[in-house]
Amino acid sequence: MIILGLVFIFQFVISCSCLAINRSKQTDVINASWWVMSNKTRDELERSFDCCGLFNLTTLYQQDYAFCTAICKIRRPTCQMCGEKFLKHSDEALKILGGVGLFFSFTEILGVWLAMRFRNQKDPRANPSAFL
Repeated sequence: MIILGLVFIFQFVISCSCLAINRSKQTDVINASWWVMSNKTRDELERSFDCCGLFNLTTLYQQDYAFCTAICKIRRPTCQMCGEKFLKHSDEALKILGGVGLFFSFTEILGVWLAMRFRNQKDPRANPSAFL
């Protein structure tokens, strides 16, 4: 019962944080992780999401765009930026994860309540004259 209560608290906090994270924080996380990745990982992401670069048109973006190997660069003169696609995808995923987490956290509270309610019941097959 105590462990289930702790799992509820942990899951509830994580679910609320998934639902509460705003677009600017998502942008900060995506931006920080983009510059930590290796060039190979960036190329794979650009190819799989069919986009080039991250967010802005700074010098770093222009270098990123020059080395982009996505298909959209061949078809059109300009590609959609990967940051926008990542934000859209992460926003949808966070909403789904937060909602599912909240649903299951409240079913865990039901489990805690049932465990508290029925933990001291006697076994009906036991000796009735025995204490507990």
